[in-house]
Amino acid sequence: MGRFGRAGAMLGALVLTASLALTGCGGDEKKPAAGADGQQQVVPGAIAGSPTSEPAGTAAAPLKVNPTDGSDKRPVSTEISATVPGGGKVSEVVLTAANGTTVAGRLRRDGSSWVPSAPLKYATRYTATVTGTGTDGQTHQGTSTFTTMAKPKSMIGSGLYLFTGKTYGVAMPVVAEFSPGIPKKDRAAVQKRMFVQTDPPQPGAWHWVDNGTQAYYRAPEYWKPGTTITVRLALAGIPLSNGRYGNVDRSATAKIGRAFEMKVDNATKKMSVYENGALVRTLPVSLGKKSTPSSSGTMVVMEKKESTVFDTRDDPDPQNRYVTKIDFAQRITWGGEYIHAAPWSEGVQGRRNVSHGCVNVSMASGRWLFGQTLVGDPITVRGTERKLAPGNGWTAWSMNWSQFVAGSALPVPDGGAGPAF
Repeated sequence: MGRFGRAGAMLGALVLTASLALTGCGGDEKKPAAGADGQQQVVPGAIAGSPTSEPAGTAAAPLKVNPTDGSDKRPVSTEISATVPGGGKVSEVVLTAANGTTVAGRLRRDGSSWVPSAPLKYATRYTATVTGTGTDGQTHQGTSTFTTMAKPKSMIGSGLYLFTGKTYGVAMPVVAEFSPGIPKKDRAAVQKRMFVQTDPPQPGAWHWVDNGTQAYYRAPEYWKPGTTITVRLALAGIPLSNGRYGNVDRSATAKIGRAFEMKVDNATKKMSVYENGALVRTLPVSLGKKSTPSSSGTMVVMEKKESTVFDTRDDPDPQNRYVTKIDFAQRITWGGEYIHAAPWSEGVQGRRNVSHGCVNVSMASGRWLFGQTLVGDPITVRGTERKLAPGNGWTAWSMNWSQFVAGSALPVPDGGAGPAF
């Protein structure tokens, strides 16, 4: 069976549903932004500093702390920074709320600022005490008391496609989503608040889709099997140029499983399945016919349904309208392309394309493949009449590394960036 119309690919703007809505195969519609559980993001922005009073009993010049002493209406995404006399480095930041609670946080690796580990509270007074060492070896200290803003009324929805405790395939990108999309002029500041750390360490980069509704994070190559990925989208309270603020912090820690890859060649009508680099099985397939071709490119398994129904009665073409029970369905595009069992096309699988865009396999192959795959496993299709459209699924791997890095809002070092902390 083939192309199935969009029967609800939309996800909620704030909370990712437990299962992505199913549509049928084919089509290049892009899925709007959706939400999931995770962490916030904040746009720091340069904050002008001013000298504070010199600590009692200290001859060294005081630090200039940002935000400045007495400032108010600060975003709850505020980071603490300081200018050390003579160009020295900050060594310690202690941030305390008015009730005496100490706020946890970490210095960025480049020493540019100290980032609270959770959003600050709205309408709350804080005191920052910053200690640094000057190039002359002297210890400098400064303090600043500031107040955060009241909770804003206009917020932006966000999502994170990663769940704590889950295991994903080696091509699983970190997917951040925003509704509405992030304006271009805000993306660098937002990206600076999207933190990814991997164990073992692997460099990576972010890539924004054109309309700013999604950003993908990946490494130059597929993740190493067994990698732990820890993500924080520190969005809560981040101010945007459109008058909106980030809604919440989102975070997750997940694992990467074994290396599993599917490669489909339209010339041979075969799928080659590899595990940890070794060919384990070759499966005959039927792809999309010429009028409704399958997409060529590298896609990622986004959702798995052991049994479901494809309902395409809303398709504008009467010939593409049907309601069909489908077994072992694995979604690979938002436009409605799946890998799934298609017993009705078993007679032509490996010889002829008859689907509406899906990758059809036999019932036995569909059952076996469904039992092997993870969300995040890659499938590469080549040789069809249509190229995979950017954003039609998790398309982070449909471009080479140089093309991917070109979509970053911040400069990316050769080979990718390391963690912020």
